[in-house]
Amino acid sequence: MSTITQQLARRQFIGELISEAIAVLIIIAFGDSVACMYVLYDPSPYVNAYWGVCMAWGLAVTIAIYVTGSISGTHANPAVTLALALFRGFSWRKVLPYWVAQVIGGVLGAVLVYTLYAPVIDHFNTLHHLTRADGGAAGVFFTHPGLAITPMHAFSDEVILTALLLFGIFAITEQFNEMAPKANVGALMIGFLVATLGASMGYLEAWAMNPARDFGPRLFAYFAGWGSSALPSPDNFWWIPIVAPLIGGVIGGGAYQLLIHPFLPARVRALQGEKTIEARAEQI
Repeated sequence: MSTITQQLARRQFIGELISEAIAVLIIIAFGDSVACMYVLYDPSPYVNAYWGVCMAWGLAVTIAIYVTGSISGTHANPAVTLALALFRGFSWRKVLPYWVAQVIGGVLGAVLVYTLYAPVIDHFNTLHHLTRADGGAAGVFFTHPGLAITPMHAFSDEVILTALLLFGIFAITEQFNEMAPKANVGALMIGFLVATLGASMGYLEAWAMNPARDFGPRLFAYFAGWGSSALPSPDNFWWIPIVAPLIGGVIGGGAYQLLIHPFLPARVRALQGEKTIEARAEQI
């Protein structure tokens, strides 16, 4: 490989990392901001309109894909990166750098949200006699178990939710799936998928499904005064939105590759065509 080619490849890889950081920044900027709207205001503008919260998160993902998809593919989620490396041929040497970039994007997104909402956060905590050390308003940045949910139940929930997410993403982006959305509509469908998961299962523990989405803002919150409420968090919950989505992503992607991918008619026809070409080549 020539020096110029190496430089171009290095430049492209840097661009991919920047793209991944920006994608997560966009998701957190919109997603955590809608969490602020939902939590900090009384009455909340989303009273009896929780679907609006879900749609904001989903459209944040859609916008992130439209902005960065042509550069890095917009993984924007370590669970997606891992599943793509295992099942879709993504380079393993890029996995850890992508993860780091995604977490950095989460931190920067939280910084932006904090810049916007810091006075409202402080007002909320003063009004409710809370402090950041007590965990006041922490829920606008990172996830925790909902009503009657123990940490270990949340772990299994996150495995299942992320498996459903990756199963859906693999279907939407499958080249042989003739029912998949065409052109650039896939980004919108992935956003709807995220919104639907939030609308149906989001109250369990705020549907993290993404280690960078949770850990990046959590890391920022730790240094911004929330301290142990962020890390390690009550019941040492911090690791669950990291580990469980990684496991769930592998399960979801693997399930699609095992249960759906081999039986897609377009794929079967493509394989038959390849065998026909090989047979003719042998005859020649």
